Amino acid sequence: MDEKKPTEDLPEEIDGEVDEDLSPEDESQNEEEIPLREMTKDQLIEKISEVQASADMNMDSYLRSQAEMENMKKRFQKDRQDLIKYGNETLTKQLLPVADNLEKALDHSKDENSIEALREGVDLTLKGLLNVLEKAGVEVVESVGAPFDPNFHQAVSEQEDDRAAPGAVLKELQKGYLLNQRLIRPAMVIVNK
Repeated sequence: MDEKKPTEDLPEEIDGEVDEDLSPEDESQNEEEIPLREMTKDQLIEKISEVQASADMNMDSYLRSQAEMENMKKRFQKDRQDLIKYGNETLTKQLLPVADNLEKALDHSKDENSIEALREGVDLTLKGLLNVLEKAGVEVVESVGAPFDPNFHQAVSEQEDDRAAPGAVLKELQKGYLLNQRLIRPAMVIVNK
């Protein structure tokens, strides 16, 4: 019972020679399939050269990646420092006119007849300052008449007033402020018993 094996999987051979139509990829696959122990000295040297070239290329790529990461860290650090250093630039520019107005008010206060003008100038300057702070996200904590809230108010003392509800804020000694909905200073208040 001699069964003939199909020859489809075998390379075409003519008189014991392999078909020369094989692509370079096929040839390299044939070379890779040779175990290292069976390679000739020249094949081993060639293989080592290929591996060394690949290793050199990988090392170069790794070193470049490391250098790029270091550069990115340095850029990020510089950007962060600049943000911290100059982050308030816009707010500062908006506050400069308020400082100018206060200087003008002080200059006008030297004249004895200008008390009402001084009061009006300071009032306008305060409104300008509050307007700048509002644009920057600062809000005033509303206190008088509101129930005492320890999250927004700091009680300084208690008084008794029959006209107000128990626990209500009677008087505000110092205003409280929020910055973008976060408390930056609680209001100092007097609370009804």
